[in-house]
Amino acid sequence: MAGLRTVGAILLALAVLAPLGTSVTHLVAGAMTAMVATFAIQEKEVRGQAITLALGLPVALAAISLGALLNSRVVAGDVFFIVLIFGAVYCRRFGDRGTALGLIGFQVYFVSLFVSASTSALPTLYLTLTIAFASSAVVRFAVVPETPERTLARLREAFRARLAQLIAHQIELLDADTDSGEGPEKVLDDLRRSTARLHEAALMIQGRLDEGSRDAAAAALLQRRVADAEIAAERLGVLLLNARSAERVETLTLHLPSAPVPLSRRGRIGPDAGTALRRDLRALHLLVVRLVPDDRGTALPYVRNRLLGYREEQGLPQGSPAIQDCFRAIGEAARAILGLRLATDGAQDEEYDSPEVMRSREEFEAEEISISGEAAEAAEDQTGLRRPTTRAAVQVSVGSALAIVGGEFLSTQRWYWAVLTCWVVFLNTASTGEIMVKGYRRLVGTVLGVVAGVALAGAVGNHTWAAFALVVLCVFGMFFTAPLSYAMMSFFVTAMLGLLYTLLNTYSLDVLVLRIEETALGAACGIIAAVLVLPVRTSHRTDEELGTVLGRLRDVVSAAVSQLSGGPAVDLVDLARDLDTALDDLRSSTKPLTHPIAPLRARRQTARYIVALLETCAYHARSLAATAELVPSSKSVAADARLALAGRRITHNIDLIAAQVRDEEPDGVIESGSSIASMLDSGRHEVLRTGSVAFRVLRHLQRLDEGIVGLARPLGVPLAAPESASEPERRLP
Repeated sequence: MAGLRTVGAILLALAVLAPLGTSVTHLVAGAMTAMVATFAIQEKEVRGQAITLALGLPVALAAISLGALLNSRVVAGDVFFIVLIFGAVYCRRFGDRGTALGLIGFQVYFVSLFVSASTSALPTLYLTLTIAFASSAVVRFAVVPETPERTLARLREAFRARLAQLIAHQIELLDADTDSGEGPEKVLDDLRRSTARLHEAALMIQGRLDEGSRDAAAAALLQRRVADAEIAAERLGVLLLNARSAERVETLTLHLPSAPVPLSRRGRIGPDAGTALRRDLRALHLLVVRLVPDDRGTALPYVRNRLLGYREEQGLPQGSPAIQDCFRAIGEAARAILGLRLATDGAQDEEYDSPEVMRSREEFEAEEISISGEAAEAAEDQTGLRRPTTRAAVQVSVGSALAIVGGEFLSTQRWYWAVLTCWVVFLNTASTGEIMVKGYRRLVGTVLGVVAGVALAGAVGNHTWAAFALVVLCVFGMFFTAPLSYAMMSFFVTAMLGLLYTLLNTYSLDVLVLRIEETALGAACGIIAAVLVLPVRTSHRTDEELGTVLGRLRDVVSAAVSQLSGGPAVDLVDLARDLDTALDDLRSSTKPLTHPIAPLRARRQTARYIVALLETCAYHARSLAATAELVPSSKSVAADARLALAGRRITHNIDLIAAQVRDEEPDGVIESGSSIASMLDSGRHEVLRTGSVAFRVLRHLQRLDEGIVGLARPLGVPLAAPESASEPERRLP
């Protein structure tokens, strides 16, 4: 959508400017300004977008004016450029509007350098920029409108598509043939990838809930239903892996790339059970794809009713305990899909409800009534040079000064490419490692883009509109590939520049080679500034993010266990959302450590293992929170005071690990030993029914306990000496 909106703004600006007899140089300026005016504004509310766009025009006019006035004054122009860079980065502290206005000011000043703006051309440039901003407004608000409600609706559809994709890969896992070498491994990779993408879609929905929902209650309800569907789908994947595996599979398997899974032959499931599983998984996939049934029959409600019956042990197919767990998980997934449909599309086809479906609807209604408003959490702001925006502004200014000096030695006319690269490698980065990886990717993309630029420039020759058409395609490629690969985005940027130089009649192979040299120089200057000026070590940032994740994991576990033990009800949805956000930040901060160019292989493997363990713990914490949310309103989920004992051990271990991450001396050792089930044994040795709510709570607590203990070894936290067991432990499958 961002690509379509930007391309539309460029095309509209060109369509208005061309009949006015605008020169090619000013057409290029108009196209670049329309692009900047469109992609710089990232606010979610339409009113905020309009205000920022209106404020951006005078900022752009001031930038183009100063660029034209200072174009012939080398020293004054360079000094102002550095001041402008500092201000543009510092403005990020004022939120999306400050970031957008700073970006517009910097990029439009860059446009003035690119087209060699002069004071005599200012009136025409003013008209060009005004038309570009107007074109951006028309496309943004009329042609390709973006409202929070529309965005959230698209994200809901994306979540449904990802959910259907995950279930399709689970069916492939059931059918995977272990006799072929690459079959199971490819299916497992697809399963891990689709699980991760479903979680990404859920996180994107979280970021748009407040603005895209009609009220706080609707936002909380949708968040609950999305979380339920994600948890149910992931749990189904783990149980299917257990059914296909020769031994017990941990949840970690779905989060750790290339984790070995000893899949057994399909024959071990049994032909009858395998056929029934395959049938029901395809029925579940159908429920996701066709969430709103048509009016031509009762087939879809019948399938839904049958799957929901598995929750009540009705019609449960025969098979081993692992196989029957899969059918129960299918029933839970069907319930989650029903809840998602009720939250998004409202109540429908109630006349076909079975008693099981009616009970599920009653549970959903009770949960909806119990949802409370969300509370805002105040974040502690840092001051001075410790504030990230101030530190980044100083770093970028120093790096840009070095890039200007070095760029002038390479070329007195194209030096600004080095400054642009230095600026770009600092965008959306927070540590030295991230800057190094981004600089490397930009250089790789630039080299490949130069090759493409040579080929495209030779192909278009003097055909102006053919060159503009290819420029528009490159712009769309930039935005389409930006979330996927920074190197690919840099490739399209450089290929576009080759075409723009062709339009300006300044194209040559030497210019594109100079582009590589300036890019390498700018990346090097950015890295030098990041290393020497107020550096933020990657390990320091990852430790901060890790401490945040552990703190929020403790909050979720503690609150969920308290509610499951009979404590007061709290807003677990908010706590779980904060945990997911912190984990996503940690995942981003560890990318420099897990990148293929990272030299320390052992450290790379350790970082992947820790993140995978935390993702596993977060999954079980979300599952606990989802179950605990049912306690106040459900008739089938009751509190158990014995769970508090297990919660204390888990939170104690999290506190010790968090202290180790903060470089504090841990006050004690990690407690392990007896399983959670044996700790809660009241002496009657009652057997928990597989698939019951109590069994599921204990299983999640057990996996959480194991995951937290597993974090102790790579983080260097001392473990308690194992105690000799006087009686066999009660283990959960």
